[in-house]
Amino acid sequence: MATVSIRDLDDGVRDRLRVRAARNGRSMEAEMREILTAAVTDDGPQYPDFVSMLIDVFHDVGGGRLEIPAREAHPGPVEFRS
Repeated sequence: MATVSIRDLDDGVRDRLRVRAARNGRSMEAEMREILTAAVTDDGPQYPDFVSMLIDVFHDVGGGRLEIPAREAHPGPVEFRS
């Protein structure tokens, strides 16, 4: 397990942390662990791939049809002269 020191913590923050820890029946150290763990825990949806994530994120944007221009007849091979 790692040890972390926090320097220059405002006294008011420390006092509110002490009160919050007491309300939750934890030590200040345990309360800080809980806060940090919750802050870095990813509670968002997990996607099997990038396309699934894009579909979910942008599904409310709406769709549209792209007009694909008709292909033009190919003029034939291009000749390069030296």
